[in-house]
Amino acid sequence: MACAREKREELEKLLICDNGVHAAGSKGRLVPEEQDNIRTCFQRDVDRITHAKAFRRLKHKTQVFLQPEGDHYRTRLTHTLEVSRIARTISRALMLNEDLTEAISLGHDIGHTPFGHAGERALNEIFPGGFRHYEQSLRVVDSIEKSGRGLNLCYETRMGILHHTEGAPDDTLEAIAVRLSDRIAYINHDTDDAIRAGIITAEDLPFLVHGLMGDSSSERINATLTDLIENSQGGEIKMSDEMTGAVECFHKFMFDAVYSNPRAKSEESKVIDILGGIWDYYAGDPARLPEDYRRIADSEGVGRAVCDYVSGMTDDYAIYKFEEIYIPAAWHVK
Repeated sequence: MACAREKREELEKLLICDNGVHAAGSKGRLVPEEQDNIRTCFQRDVDRITHAKAFRRLKHKTQVFLQPEGDHYRTRLTHTLEVSRIARTISRALMLNEDLTEAISLGHDIGHTPFGHAGERALNEIFPGGFRHYEQSLRVVDSIEKSGRGLNLCYETRMGILHHTEGAPDDTLEAIAVRLSDRIAYINHDTDDAIRAGIITAEDLPFLVHGLMGDSSSERINATLTDLIENSQGGEIKMSDEMTGAVECFHKFMFDAVYSNPRAKSEESKVIDILGGIWDYYAGDPARLPEDYRRIADSEGVGRAVCDYVSGMTDDYAIYKFEEIYIPAAWHVK
């Protein structure tokens, strides 16, 4: 009698189009494993990422605004969940593999630094060879999680994570869906946060965005997805030329008005001091690193180990470590 996984794999022949990735046809894992009786290989990837420590830390990592006052600003975790929902909507409508799409979405930012892209820029200046969060995300799932054993994810999940910012010629349609969903998600939710923070107003958005996409975040996302789904066919995911132009206009506006705004970025100059100070401390005395990272230092070098440790910190933990290292402790009289 067929097990639950085998039944699902048979069902995928009906639910997933020929251009999608079928779990039974996966290229496999770095280390071969026996198949699970209940879950397909991509369902297992979703579970492994969801239960990873690095995934849990995303709830305390900045999306755009550093140390915002208020409970409703996005974090790196809520961004990840929004990307996942948008990407799964695309996958279901286009008959792609939702489980693979979800796995890529949940893992795409798992290697992101504290303090958002400000932290990424800081580590890029400090770490020899540069730092890119999408490469670190792959490193986290391959070599850092589970005390260095990694999550042993499927090839398709790993490559989707690696290529979520810059595509590759052999990307799966599921990976492309996540990459587009990432941009659709962040330009819309970053707009909400920027309006909440008083950086821009809803009326500041370009006329093309209002006219073609709508006036609210939900209207804009729905219009973009509707256009994308209607224009994707023959193994290609794409938007109409008009919607592509509107999304590019939207992204440029956000870069100019928010991502490069001096008021929104007023605290980012402090990030290089915080991360640079932590880096200098551990690079100068790697014996102070936690055990897992000391092993990395022994096998791959001190710089690599310190980069892995610092990039994995949450915002609050990085501030705590900086204060612990450099700020004198208060004197308590007994």
